[in-house]
Amino acid sequence: MIQISAVIITFNEEKNIGRCIDSLLQVADEILVIDSFSIDRTEVICLEKGVRFLQHPFEGHIEQKNYAISQAKFPYVLSLDADEALSPQLIQSVLQIKNSTPLDGYYLNRLTNYCGHWVRYCGWYPDKKLRLFDSRKGRWAGTNPHDIYLLDGTSKTGKLQGDILHYSYYTFEDHIKQINFFSNIAAREAFMKGKKYSFFEKIILSPFVKFLQSYFLQLGFLDGYYGFVISIASSFATFSKYVKLRQLWKDEQAKS
Repeated sequence: MIQISAVIITFNEEKNIGRCIDSLLQVADEILVIDSFSIDRTEVICLEKGVRFLQHPFEGHIEQKNYAISQAKFPYVLSLDADEALSPQLIQSVLQIKNSTPLDGYYLNRLTNYCGHWVRYCGWYPDKKLRLFDSRKGRWAGTNPHDIYLLDGTSKTGKLQGDILHYSYYTFEDHIKQINFFSNIAAREAFMKGKKYSFFEKIILSPFVKFLQSYFLQLGFLDGYYGFVISIASSFATFSKYVKLRQLWKDEQAKS
């Protein structure tokens, strides 16, 4: 039987962290929380539930998640965000893996709850994620805030039945706040990599294409009202990223 370390990174997650931890109790031999100095009840809740709780400065999603797996006791890691939880079917799938000869990594579907509605279109489902893996054979990579776990080229992977339940946004206001937060990070990352913007292509055309993709090509209209809201918000997120990137370049030009 393999042993699994469940790792979670947190910052002010008192609303979500208890549910996340509870869903891991049946499958994890260790639950490790890496917190970036929360000022709400996150720490209290974690300690009440008996998890390992460490604090570490936040330098980026990718950096924080790589630090988290470096602190895990066991090489097989199940990585969840604080606003996620395992479905009952996924719990059983992970238990079966523990009693077998495991592959190097497993992809899990993620099902998102948006303002009380489970979203199955808009490109949001199945939203396949590599979240259970042998941490000796890969690392977190990507571009902040969009992290992705990359295994080495010889690794063997499979897929588990069941869903990661993602409780993303309780209100539309939550979504707008997250768009603002993530677009700040994305614009800064693009700027640091020297990426340019095109006013017509990126600021005008890209948001329009994003809406068409989400609402029509990815069948967002089948999610009803919330499908329309999500598609508009996705378009706005693209718009926000490139407007902020433009501003960063304008600020840079003003310095010279």
